[in-house]
Amino acid sequence: KWYVPMAFIATVFACYFFMTFDAAYALSHVLAGGLLLGAIFMATDYATSPATPMGQVVYGIGCGALTVFFRYFGLFPEGVTYAILLMNAFVWFIDRLTPIRRFGTVKGGDSK
Repeated sequence: KWYVPMAFIATVFACYFFMTFDAAYALSHVLAGGLLLGAIFMATDYATSPATPMGQVVYGIGCGALTVFFRYFGLFPEGVTYAILLMNAFVWFIDRLTPIRRFGTVKGGDSK
């Protein structure tokens, strides 16, 4: 699914753009380093990413925000791996917050 990589990349671009108001600078941070590799191949692992589409968007936004945080305040220039590992610890919580609504049920889980 494309939800995780697009949310990840868009969040990193938006954060850097609103920090500097320079699209070239933001694009250079998206294209430099392992951001694309991490967003496309590492963050979309089926075993460690959320199951719901809304959960995948939240997961991608969290990974992107943490990547910017780790790159800006951290000692290492690459924060993609650490961001993905930290967000993997919260996948169970994201899945709890964004449940799938089953067809034929009302709010609360009872059938119609």
